[in-house]
Amino acid sequence: MMTPVANAMPTVCIVAGEESGDQLGSELIKALNEKLGPRVRYCGVGGERMTALGLTSFFDMSDVSVMGLSAVLARLPLIVKRVYQTVDAAIAARPDVLVIIDSPDFTHNVAKRVRKRAPHIPVVGYVSPSVWAWRPGRAKKMSVYVDELLALLPFEPGVHKKLGGPRTHYVGHPLSENADLLRPSEGERAPLEADEKVLLVLPGSRGSEITRLLDVFGETVARVSAVMPEVRVVLPAVAHLEKRIRQGVTNWQVQPEIVTGLDAKRAAFRSAHAALAASGTVSLELALAGVPMVVAYKVDWFFRRLNNLNKIFKFASVDSFVLPNIILGTKAIPEFLNDEVQPDVLASLLTSYLTDSPERAAQVAELGRLDDVMRLPDGYSQSAAAADVVIGCLGKNN
Repeated sequence: MMTPVANAMPTVCIVAGEESGDQLGSELIKALNEKLGPRVRYCGVGGERMTALGLTSFFDMSDVSVMGLSAVLARLPLIVKRVYQTVDAAIAARPDVLVIIDSPDFTHNVAKRVRKRAPHIPVVGYVSPSVWAWRPGRAKKMSVYVDELLALLPFEPGVHKKLGGPRTHYVGHPLSENADLLRPSEGERAPLEADEKVLLVLPGSRGSEITRLLDVFGETVARVSAVMPEVRVVLPAVAHLEKRIRQGVTNWQVQPEIVTGLDAKRAAFRSAHAALAASGTVSLELALAGVPMVVAYKVDWFFRRLNNLNKIFKFASVDSFVLPNIILGTKAIPEFLNDEVQPDVLASLLTSYLTDSPERAAQVAELGRLDDVMRLPDGYSQSAAAADVVIGCLGKNN
């Protein structure tokens, strides 16, 4: 049941820090407009999508949308300035609710300061930080300045409840809603007995991941190809790392077909028979596409020296670093960390997934459960579920 809105023209302040947040924010605005009508004022920090829908951005979002430690350090004075500017502008706008979307290093610093200076403004967090995998103490700290948290993963409400985090609502994941774009139509994925099989290789979306995984992935591919020469290797690369990846694979015995762009990536997923992937959101994309996979990850020297990553996982009540495994509550997808990442082991598993084997069938069956586990009740869309929580906060600052 929708909460009545006290103001004739409510003000919603939405603060995002990167492209994915702008996408979520734009869908939220559309859902709010559908439920409340056009008489809503939007302000905050957004990109092209949100500003096209009427959000007045305090500054260009690109000022704070940076990736990588060196880039952040280079722009740190400006980012700090933008945090304080956002706080001042948000409070001056007298919003009925503040919605912060992902990018916690920026948006959560804004929310903390707004809460301190204007505690009457309700704060909704959209996208939970990965407290289940890293720094679980953040959950309890968030409860001080976030009133309602919108989670993309179905297990996150339970994790926050256990860790003392804010009240958390599962609102669905955009990948789940768009899974059909990753799934093959008739004829897009050749049968396993075809002359050619497609193996996806996904070494990560960060430079540090590429550095640690590219060579071992190349060795793995060589071992697979030695047994199955009919395998075609496709490597979807993120645009900002394409040059680095092309240079990094020059010494591979089997040269991958490198593709870029969202459409090419989705087409590769629809044609793939198996995948070798770095840990990350891509594992959920592959799972929703029904592609059996092996997941590997190597942490940097700092965490290796601490030697406590597994302790962190256990403390946060998960025993996996692969999203589909955590969501399903199984170890359906083999996962390998640090020194466990060995080409012969990875290649052996991938070879079995590229044939009509019991191991392949078992993993595909488990991945088939994801739709039911991630489905929202009553046919809700993600944006509609998120909008209802935001609407419930309107009028609470009076």
